[in-house]
Amino acid sequence: MQFPESWLREFCNPPLNTQQLADTLTMGGLEVEDLRPVAPPFTRVVVGEIREAVQHPNADRLRVCQVDAGQGQLLAIVCGAPNARVGIKVPCALVGAELPPGEDGKPFLIKLGKLRGVESQGMLCSARELQLADDHAGLLELSADAPVGADVREVLLLNDTLFTLKLTPNLAHALSVYGVARELSALTGASLRQPAFAPVAPSHDARLAVRVEAPDLCGRFSGRVVRNVNTAARTPQWMVDRLARCGQRSVSALVDISNYVMFEYGRPSHIFDLDKIHGGLSVRWGRPGEQLKLLNGNTVEVDTSVGVIADDAQVESLAGIMGGDSTAVSDRTRHIYIEAAFWWPAAIQGRSRRYNFSTDAGHRFERGVDPAQTVEHIEHITRLVQQICGGEAGPMDDQTLALPPCTPVKLRVARAARVIGMPVTEAQCLEAFARLGLPAEAAQGVITVTPPPYRFDIAIEEDLIEEVVRIIGYSRLPTTPPLAPITARVRPETQRSRFAVRRSLAALGYQETINFSFVEEAWERDLAGNADPIRLLNPIASQMGVMRSSLLGSLLQVLRFNVDRKADRVRVFELGRVFLRDASVAATDSTVRGVHQPMRVAGLAWGDVDGLQWGRKATGVDFYDVKGDVESLLAPAGAQFSAGQHPALHPGRCARVSLQGRDIGVVGELHPRWRQAWGFSVAPVLFELELDAVVAHALPVFEAPAKFQAVQRDIAVIAGPAVTHAALLQSIHAATNGGLLRDAVLFDVYKPTQAQAGLEAGERSLAVRLTLNSDEATLTDDQIEAVVQAVTARLGVDLGVRLRA
Repeated sequence: MQFPESWLREFCNPPLNTQQLADTLTMGGLEVEDLRPVAPPFTRVVVGEIREAVQHPNADRLRVCQVDAGQGQLLAIVCGAPNARVGIKVPCALVGAELPPGEDGKPFLIKLGKLRGVESQGMLCSARELQLADDHAGLLELSADAPVGADVREVLLLNDTLFTLKLTPNLAHALSVYGVARELSALTGASLRQPAFAPVAPSHDARLAVRVEAPDLCGRFSGRVVRNVNTAARTPQWMVDRLARCGQRSVSALVDISNYVMFEYGRPSHIFDLDKIHGGLSVRWGRPGEQLKLLNGNTVEVDTSVGVIADDAQVESLAGIMGGDSTAVSDRTRHIYIEAAFWWPAAIQGRSRRYNFSTDAGHRFERGVDPAQTVEHIEHITRLVQQICGGEAGPMDDQTLALPPCTPVKLRVARAARVIGMPVTEAQCLEAFARLGLPAEAAQGVITVTPPPYRFDIAIEEDLIEEVVRIIGYSRLPTTPPLAPITARVRPETQRSRFAVRRSLAALGYQETINFSFVEEAWERDLAGNADPIRLLNPIASQMGVMRSSLLGSLLQVLRFNVDRKADRVRVFELGRVFLRDASVAATDSTVRGVHQPMRVAGLAWGDVDGLQWGRKATGVDFYDVKGDVESLLAPAGAQFSAGQHPALHPGRCARVSLQGRDIGVVGELHPRWRQAWGFSVAPVLFELELDAVVAHALPVFEAPAKFQAVQRDIAVIAGPAVTHAALLQSIHAATNGGLLRDAVLFDVYKPTQAQAGLEAGERSLAVRLTLNSDEATLTDDQIEAVVQAVTARLGVDLGVRLRA
């Protein structure tokens, strides 16, 4: 919200300079975001009146003007402005004047000089040359009653400061100059000029029939007919200047008056062209299929959740947001209808955002506007209309249907002192409420406050405590260190940090990415097999409408982004949260009912294994490269891999990852269908694991080194094509060996290219090295042979393999 300091001081003028005033407002909760002068500094610019203007003898586009600048004699000034004519008053920069700096940053000094052979004793200025506006089409024309020779800064009130306030949503009562002045009066104790709205006597009995059909939309509706207005009347310069300093351009006299009262008292209103209204008005909820062309040129379609003002033929206005183009006032308007209403905040909130625009009226109504002042503000608007445009006012219409109740709120003085952190007396609280204009009664340490109609932010005891401390002053609060003991949360030794996981992946050559948790619905359906994802009620973009249940889609998007920019090798990972439906999850401070939100870690590798290098032939990354990265990430825990299925991965190149019998994730190559859909030349390899399982870290346990020499034995077995590496090692370790078998490693696989004795079609020879040892004594040949026999026997029983001859 922006306004000039001079306007604020008309209502409340405490003995403070500009900076002190800004600091007071900020410490009172009304943050002053910016202070800047209305106009940049310039000197010796006065009001000049053109007495004579003749053609320059040596230039077609220049005129020689005789200007009365209050210097005792006329000044000859050469001017090229097209509107330089006799009788107008304009800014005149005298010789020696300094104008605002130009692009070079240096002030522009006016000197005595000649233009095309004619001496010029000054300069006549446009608004742009004084940096008051961007208009440079002609001279800045001043009011006819501006005194000749007076300083332009004083005539135009340029020694003023623009305040820009950053208000929180609960400060709806401060969304006007008067509202800020009311707060300033309470904070400083300075007197507040109370406005007086004298009723305008009606001069005719014309009325407009208005029917309010939705009390839950409109709680109060007031209006008045004004006949025979002159819409061609010019808005007074003082009003144009004030609107401009509030960031609002001048449109027409009637529109300017409506905007002026909104900035002055926070009351949005609307002025209809009475002759364009068909029959009467009805205030109701919209109906499906109804359309309205707005004042901004947009055509919108309403439904049953949008409030409208309609006549007997069509919708004429979006309630509390913007009027319609069909009943807008114009230069041909003669009769008008002035409307001011109380719209329930809940009926306005979010409506303008549906149509991708916002208005000052909607901004105020969705926060709450005083329902008690509709009639008074229409009286004020009517008086301004008559003063500027003339007209004859009719009787006032006022319908009150349902107003927000002023529910009393209790404040316990003792609790207020505890919350504020300093002693507070009952008298101090009552004084604070009196300065704020809040009716209060005290009894036995409890103060009952009845909020006025314009205070929508007072509903609970904490709201009153905030009001008390604002008036007492935040600067008076004592600096009290916290008394609660602060205990650092020590991570258990059996768990490594997430940063350790990040460092491990970075050491493996991966780079971290951070992505939105909002993804395309197609990703969930295709890559996660999730037909019912968690949808967002108000997504930030149409392609980010659901919450992700897998990190794989985000990584594929990162890969495509890099591939589109000619990257030839990509290794990325992400630690992020996924969102799964789970009816067993209850709502707590850190959870949402029905939504499970586990953390996961996922990675993607694409392109060459090593990148650009000369040591060996370049090879593309495959399943086993990424499987090795997963094993390194989970080390020293031994992960188990088994064939698996996943909607995003190749059905024959996908494995489930398990730890101690528990599935913790998946690793595999992207499915050919999705590789083609995403446009990748080769398929990336991905993994996704539960972060809780990754950070788990077994505590090391000391083991004494072996005292006796280990023994190794190699065996070769013949196995069918269905025997897997995991099944082979599991069967070997399951054999009865008396604790002597320490390790088993598959070190050779032989597949004959043609029929060979001892090997049937499809069979392979698998060579395994067994490592045996004992903590008690050196192993004997009998012990070693017993273990080998037990292993081969177990392999035969479990897998149907036989010892190779």
